[in-house]
Amino acid sequence: MTGIAKKLREKAPLMTETYVAYGATRDLIKECTRPGEYKIPQALDRKGEIPTDANGVHIGEGEGWWYETLGLTPTFSNWAQITFIHMYMLQVRFRMFPKTHAPVWIQHITNHAFYAAEDRLVVWHKFNANSLRQKYLKDMFAQWRGVLLSYDEGLIKGDAMLAAAIWRNLLGSREDVDFDKLAQIVGYMRRELKRLDNATDDEVANGQWKFRGDPGDEASLVKTPSRMMASEGAKA
Repeated sequence: MTGIAKKLREKAPLMTETYVAYGATRDLIKECTRPGEYKIPQALDRKGEIPTDANGVHIGEGEGWWYETLGLTPTFSNWAQITFIHMYMLQVRFRMFPKTHAPVWIQHITNHAFYAAEDRLVVWHKFNANSLRQKYLKDMFAQWRGVLLSYDEGLIKGDAMLAAAIWRNLLGSREDVDFDKLAQIVGYMRRELKRLDNATDDEVANGQWKFRGDPGDEASLVKTPSRMMASEGAKA
């Protein structure tokens, strides 16, 4: 069956690309949402009351580096921003696909992200009113567009610019930022982007791509002084 699909794709690439991209990105978006996954157990109880913060934002329960080490609160907004980081890295790789194929892949992974977001709003936040969900999704889309512009700029202009973009989008420009952890996120993104760059189109397009580890894996690296800094220190 796989061989037949491959032959069809070779003979009619534009006709079959949408089918291939739809299935693969459906799996890839699960990998993008995985690091920021959270649950709200009270939402599963018909009489349960969902916990909120002082601003009325629903608070869930999450595990992993982003919540336990970075200290983000498990909320819909933070889930979206963590997902965006991973979506962005895949989108950068999709841009390397043939020009006729890349837009199809980008559109499908974006669509799947918003399907996943809407499901989350229903299941874990009990937002059954369509108008309320659409408001959240509209805000999320505006944030996604901002993420694309700022991360692209950071990718081109360097780590300091990328760190600033992460600080604004993921961390909400908060003043008590942990610069070591911010640097770890930058290092993580650079590392995973390099892995994606080195991967073949098939390794990405089969829908089985996995991100390795988390930003904490970069902790020892970001604490290592650069050669330039060491040289300047020696001169002083």
